[in-house]
Amino acid sequence: MVGVSTAERAERSERAERVPKQDRSRATRQRLLAAAVACLAEHGWAGSTVAVVAERAGVSRGAAQHHFPTREDLFTAAVEYVAEERSTALRALFPEGAQDDRRAVVAALVDLYTGPLFRAALHLWVAASNEEQLRPRVTELEARVGRETHRIAVELLGADESRPGVRETVQGLLDMARGLGLANLLTDDGQRRDRVVGQWAALLEETLD
Repeated sequence: MVGVSTAERAERSERAERVPKQDRSRATRQRLLAAAVACLAEHGWAGSTVAVVAERAGVSRGAAQHHFPTREDLFTAAVEYVAEERSTALRALFPEGAQDDRRAVVAALVDLYTGPLFRAALHLWVAASNEEQLRPRVTELEARVGRETHRIAVELLGADESRPGVRETVQGLLDMARGLGLANLLTDDGQRRDRVVGQWAALLEETLD
């Protein structure tokens, strides 16, 4: 290449290789996080080792430990990652807000507490109650996820928390949604859940308007 030194060519080549390598690293990390959540939801804490997750993700155990040096690192990061993805997806459902369809917002929030994410998080909570090393990390994670979910709910519902009782009503909605998620772990609670969603939507219309 005319006018370009050997050192400059080497630097450009290194930069060209670096981007794909970073992309591969990011993809590996995301596969590990998704596999960790799936394992935790299916097998619980006791059955979800780093080796099991690595095999499910299709990577070596060494690669898994490169990204997440400890088991605690892996599983807290996994639940946080999927929680963030779900929050993003929830916002994307209502890009312009949804004050005119509060029932849809209530239903979407309830859906956050059914499915693999909630099941995985529940296993993590149970493990944290017995694992001293894990407990503070899960407590911090749950607080952060809870604040973010509350903030999203307030935005989507168009709730004015300066009014008496509004903040408690929104938090009560999230507590109710978590309870419905727990009930759904054992049996398909879809019919009762639909009735409760409708009742809460009606309650919110009275409280927020």
